[in-house]
Amino acid sequence: MDKQVAEQEENVCIRVENLLFERWFIPVFESLNFSVKAGETLLVRGTNGSGKTTLLRLLAGILDPTEGRIHLPELPVAWLGHKLGIKDSLSVRENLQFMARFHNMQPTDKLINETISQLDLERVAEQDAGSLSAGQRKRCALGALLFQSEAIWLLDEPYSNLDDNGMKVVDRLLTLHQQNGGITILATHGALTPQSLEVRELIVLGYQDSERYRESLA
Repeated sequence: MDKQVAEQEENVCIRVENLLFERWFIPVFESLNFSVKAGETLLVRGTNGSGKTTLLRLLAGILDPTEGRIHLPELPVAWLGHKLGIKDSLSVRENLQFMARFHNMQPTDKLINETISQLDLERVAEQDAGSLSAGQRKRCALGALLFQSEAIWLLDEPYSNLDDNGMKVVDRLLTLHQQNGGITILATHGALTPQSLEVRELIVLGYQDSERYRESLA
């Protein structure tokens, strides 16, 4: 094998081959092939219902593929979906302390204060999460990622419900993770693109949008 090719193979952390998932014997999306290396960010685009969330759940191991293979490195996987996983009865600070403990980190005042600052939540740090706006709740949930800096991040619509400041927070987190050599795969159906880092794009073509489906109706 060519030395350069061999080095490229070693740097590939996630590799997806001929991935297909069916629901009620109908493919959710066209067969997918792609790879993601350490320090790369992959932006998954597609229309509503095209299978973006399904793809992330397959990568997270929540679903099993109908066909194909997913090669993942032995690294922890951080998942952020539509269910944020925060407790409404706890304050922002208490939620972050809980997250830190869950990920085997000591929730020192220094760590939690730095995390609150990174999330731009200083003004609401002592408020119950249930009293926050949707965007503030999303930012609080994003705090879990900061306790998993070595992980593969799988993010489903991370920019939803965020104002401009909240979007900048996400951009900063993604940039830091990329600079640390982490992998991020995020899904969106909108036109939003992280402004502060380079991304690759993967277009997920839902089966009903595919040429094969149109041919079946002809």
